Amino acid sequence: MRSLILAVSVLTVLPAHAESPQALISTYAAAAAAAQPGFAPSPQRGRDFFMRRWNVTERMPNCAACHTERPAAAGSHVITSKAIKPLAPTANAERFTSTAKVEKWFRRNCTEVVGRECSAAEKADFLRFVMQEG
Repeated sequence: MRSLILAVSVLTVLPAHAESPQALISTYAAAAAAAQPGFAPSPQRGRDFFMRRWNVTERMPNCAACHTERPAAAGSHVITSKAIKPLAPTANAERFTSTAKVEKWFRRNCTEVVGRECSAAEKADFLRFVMQEG
């Protein structure tokens, strides 16, 4: 029940306050800290999350399958071959500037690759990781 309340509160807070990568990190980190006191986003945990082989599907075992191991590089969807712009805001200034798009893609990609929706802590760690890449 507490995680449901946190998810609703994150989605309620995000549209009003987050239109930059740093603002998103702050919002997700605050939600994560409510569930895990003392939480601070970690680029290493973000990298580990990004590279982890979830193996929900054979063709998309991890995030890097489509996004490459370097978030500053362009990728390609392994099933559709559709081009994917770089994840790192240093290489793609449009990345992580629209809360609605960020939530849409986290929901879609987490479900496909991780097999569930990602937590606020995972999102904060992931964003901290891609923010330092470039």
